[in-house]
Amino acid sequence: MIIEKRAEYLFEDIKDICSEIGKNPEELIVVVATKSQNLESIKKVQNIGIEHFGENFLQEAESKILNLNPSPTWHFIGSIQSRKAKRISALFEWVQTLDRLKVAEKLNINRSEEQGKLNVCIQVNPENENNKSGISLEGCENFISQLEELNMLRVRGLMAIPKQTNNFIQQRKVFAKIRKCFDKLKAVYPKLDTLSMGMSGDYKAAILEGATMIRIGTGVFGERE
Repeated sequence: MIIEKRAEYLFEDIKDICSEIGKNPEELIVVVATKSQNLESIKKVQNIGIEHFGENFLQEAESKILNLNPSPTWHFIGSIQSRKAKRISALFEWVQTLDRLKVAEKLNINRSEEQGKLNVCIQVNPENENNKSGISLEGCENFISQLEELNMLRVRGLMAIPKQTNNFIQQRKVFAKIRKCFDKLKAVYPKLDTLSMGMSGDYKAAILEGATMIRIGTGVFGERE
């Protein structure tokens, strides 16, 4: 029952955090990152009510997506190689790591009308780290204006993976900076509704600063072997 217990603790903690700021915990989407997990482990999480799962690698994700029933909502949360954009567009309901127009165009052209629009988040690089994917906060508005031309994509908001730190004040500071950018963008693009930030080590700070979606892996499954 280890996975179930971890998930139970996570959701109790989320409720406590949300109560601090008067937020309804049911309005927070928890995406469980299933990289390196087998179907048996994923089903345990699905059986306790989790409806959103995230995968980093297409090759690993494909068999899970095709074999997990009932089918949950799948989010692509890894770096996107252009040559894999076609299959990613067909398999996933969400892509959270969009930061290049070339990739966006491939996702768009390969999304069928039967599936409906692909939900996308723009991956931002809030501290402009040289070795990390994502566009600058300053470049978001222009990038969204380019994506508006792509009729099979629905831009939902921003996604971020800030620099890792155990300093809670610093965590909040960076998340607040992202939230400020998000609020400015919403004034121009009112349909934006998703701020995906916060993982197992910093989700409390993210929730307190306005995250609408968090991505949890080790917080549910434990450390990877």
